[in-house]
Amino acid sequence: MGLTAEGPHLTVQRAIISVSDKSGLLELAQALRSRQVEIYSTGGTAKFLESHGYSVVEISQYTQFPEMMDGRVKTLHPKIFGGILGRPQLESDQSAMQSSGMVGFQLVVVNLYPFQQTIAKPNVSRHEAIENIDIGGPSLIRAAAKNHATVAVLTDPQQYANAIAALNQFGGFTLAQREHWMTDAFEHTACYDRAIANYFAASSALNNAAVNAESLFEFPENLTVNYRRLQSLRHGENPHQQAALYAAPQIHAPSVAKSQQLNGKELSYNNLLDLDAALAIVGGLTEPACCVIKHNNPCGAAMQSSLVEAVRAAFAGDPVSAFGSVIGMNREVDMATAEYLVQDRNLFVEAIIAPGFMVDALELLKTKAKWKTNVRLLATGAFEPNRTNWELRSIAGGALVQSSDCLADNRDTWKTVTNSPIDERLLADLQFAWQLVRSVKSNAITIARQQSLIGVGAGQMSRVDSVRIAIEKAGERVGGAVAASDAFFPFPDSIELLAAAGIAAVIQPGGSTRDGEVIEAANRLGIPMVFTGKRHFKH
Repeated sequence: MGLTAEGPHLTVQRAIISVSDKSGLLELAQALRSRQVEIYSTGGTAKFLESHGYSVVEISQYTQFPEMMDGRVKTLHPKIFGGILGRPQLESDQSAMQSSGMVGFQLVVVNLYPFQQTIAKPNVSRHEAIENIDIGGPSLIRAAAKNHATVAVLTDPQQYANAIAALNQFGGFTLAQREHWMTDAFEHTACYDRAIANYFAASSALNNAAVNAESLFEFPENLTVNYRRLQSLRHGENPHQQAALYAAPQIHAPSVAKSQQLNGKELSYNNLLDLDAALAIVGGLTEPACCVIKHNNPCGAAMQSSLVEAVRAAFAGDPVSAFGSVIGMNREVDMATAEYLVQDRNLFVEAIIAPGFMVDALELLKTKAKWKTNVRLLATGAFEPNRTNWELRSIAGGALVQSSDCLADNRDTWKTVTNSPIDERLLADLQFAWQLVRSVKSNAITIARQQSLIGVGAGQMSRVDSVRIAIEKAGERVGGAVAASDAFFPFPDSIELLAAAGIAAVIQPGGSTRDGEVIEAANRLGIPMVFTGKRHFKH
């Protein structure tokens, strides 16, 4: 140990380095070389360091035991783990090490096979996932973390800067540093193991789905949540609440947490919630689409032949509510769309999320006066089909977990329950309204026309009140439009209101004890009605 004004520092004589992610490794190696630290390493890492002029002791050379089984067995050897776990202050440990020809290690630098990145790839095979389960790496990390009294462990390239500074100034690390890295190390391996368990639990459930279609998920007996903090936020929903943004270890695109912010000030807690709602909506629409989000509900949305037309139609849905909104798009933002956005002087947008922005469109949005500093622009990268995920929500004393309501509805299972026929135009609008209603807080009613959302009733305690609000929002445009309800109509009163307003067709799940009365009212009033057989509550 070396002594400084800050206390004792562990002097590093030997280091083991075995990393999958080689970011920042050369800078760390340079700091170790400047302190005459011996570097021991495995095949891929050793070759990388040697190719850049660093002297390395191959672990297989030290152990006199070759790497084997395609690299499955590399560091699992007593001479490695004895050198990490040996306690310098215990004579018995030192005697055992000497008699076995072991040397002691004071630094272990390890990051693991990219399991999370591997399983995030489309169509990854079970074999590929298994081969990316690291065995030796977690063992090295845990051994070093256990013996942090005399060994430092680094598991993340972001830790290297502090380690380099300490090496350059003192030649080693304080106990406080080693304890901090020890905590990070156990967090690292816990997240890694949880990702593996979650993946194979979900995989097993999917394999069993063909046998038991109602048992798509097997919820684990013990739920361990491992998220990585990305940033602290200014505050939560209100200024007196604290908040932070965390990311799941699995990398699934697109997502708000993993998106790249290209412009604008810091995102707020409420911005992030609204951006997530926007992404969920446009991600499920196939043609160029835009949605306008206020307080987690869409106040406008449209699917058109071009993105600029979708944006124009989405903002026309409820222009008053759209002030101060967050918007989502499912296509790369082009110049025509950017020009439309900046030319509207009354348009005030908090944030935009999209797969990407064309260079000229981004430049225009970033340089226009009122957009330059205020409007946040987020790029998710190329959209992928929705994946079935778990949703986690905290309640007092526990948590609720469910599978996400993200699977597409099968139109072939829909049933027209009234006498009036439905033409293809109405059916297309019904499908659009039905797609949107699942994203509105229940009790939810959506009114749509020509693939555009023109009226929304959200979050009311009675369904008929949601109907009234949606009709009022649609205004004079309601005639000939269609309506969707996220759950069944319990009474005919909502159908009577919709008919009086001029609604041309209705879609709902069905399932009420009074379905017969509701169908009779629709037939009497000449409104075609479709039952989907599936409810889309969003609490």
